[in-house]
Amino acid sequence: MANILVVDDELSMREFLSILLEKDGHHVFTANDGANALEQLQEHKVDLVITDIRMGGMTGLELLQEVKDQYSNIPVLLITAFASPDDAVQAMKNGAFDYITKPFKVDDIKNIVASALSSKPPSPIDHPSFDIIGESLEMQKIFDLISRIAPTHANVLIYGESGTGKELVAQAIHQHSKVAGNNLVPITCNAIPETLFESELFGHVKGSFTGATSDKIGLFGQANNGTAFLDEIGELTPLVQTKLLRVLQEREFKRVGDTRITKVNVRIISATNRDLEEEVMAGRFREDLFYRLAVIPIRMPPLRKRKGDVPLLVDYFLKKYARIFEKEAVQLSSYSMQVLMEYDFPGNVRELENIIERGVALSSSNLILPESLTLSSHRRKENKATTTIPPHLIAVESEKELFSEGLDAIIARYEKQLLKLALERTNSKMKAAELLKMSFRSFRYKVQKYDI
Repeated sequence: MANILVVDDELSMREFLSILLEKDGHHVFTANDGANALEQLQEHKVDLVITDIRMGGMTGLELLQEVKDQYSNIPVLLITAFASPDDAVQAMKNGAFDYITKPFKVDDIKNIVASALSSKPPSPIDHPSFDIIGESLEMQKIFDLISRIAPTHANVLIYGESGTGKELVAQAIHQHSKVAGNNLVPITCNAIPETLFESELFGHVKGSFTGATSDKIGLFGQANNGTAFLDEIGELTPLVQTKLLRVLQEREFKRVGDTRITKVNVRIISATNRDLEEEVMAGRFREDLFYRLAVIPIRMPPLRKRKGDVPLLVDYFLKKYARIFEKEAVQLSSYSMQVLMEYDFPGNVRELENIIERGVALSSSNLILPESLTLSSHRRKENKATTTIPPHLIAVESEKELFSEGLDAIIARYEKQLLKLALERTNSKMKAAELLKMSFRSFRYKVQKYDI
């Protein structure tokens, strides 16, 4: 079974191809123009695009070029009722898999679809051992990058907000590297005091300081011929940065209290939620260390930038926690999913997991309703409320104003202001409805009524 996107401005052709392809077991998405097709490609994992050539707005040839630029591994089949040798030549030059004219035989298109799908190279997203969930364009780019850099020995710096899955990416890189059989040693930089950092990283010999009752190999020693994952690398103090730089440059270190030099061969994958380039410019992070660490940078997108992955993640976490809590299959109500799709997730995937875990634990049935979802009241700067309670709202209207506007108009004006204020205070339709002591259905109706 494959996911196929059919693009045609004729409804009858979209319906015909959908029925034909779904009978063969495929899942079909449809779009009525090129712009909508590109939106569908961002939202869904697609294995094949079938598009008409002549459409309003973006043509099929232009869509072909966009697909090849952004999704080079997706084959594109072009269909048209106006056969043109020039179009055929241009289509094949631009990378189309094939070109067929209307009307066509059912068997012909079935055979071409089968050939196109068999020719499609496997995508990293199909690789289950990544243990990372996502089919958005942003995540497909991450998967592609992991596949290309994993076999190398280059150091990697992973940027991303807390909860975006930086450690999962580090694990995927190590698991697909040439040293996958050796250790991946995680080191949380801000969890080790500066006075103990050298001992923890490089080890020590017995008697080298008070409390050193035996030899210690150290984390870098454990990671020798493998991978060291340095999380929160931006938290390192200047002294520790200097010591780490020497190890990266010389590939050697001395254990505390030891006179002998220990050679080490370690790939460094580091992660941070800070902008290290800004830290370098501000003089808080060594420039030479930065360039040693950031040979290959990876930027993890926040969950609010890949909302199309939310349903996939929800499904995964629902199954996970239903199994852990020994419950029957659990689902989210449509309103609950809408609430999540409108939420910004300041804590990213980790926060979504916590929300689903609590929802499954608290739900008394196999359907999770909005009231079982606990969303953070924290909002980012760009989402902070800018509206305050209007002064007139807490004052009695003058008789002149009341009669000039009319009662219904005054009530409607204040009702709209209160709805907006509740939304800004809570950043959630569900919580805003609770704040105003309204049902969620009534609140949603009024929001639509006032076009908020």
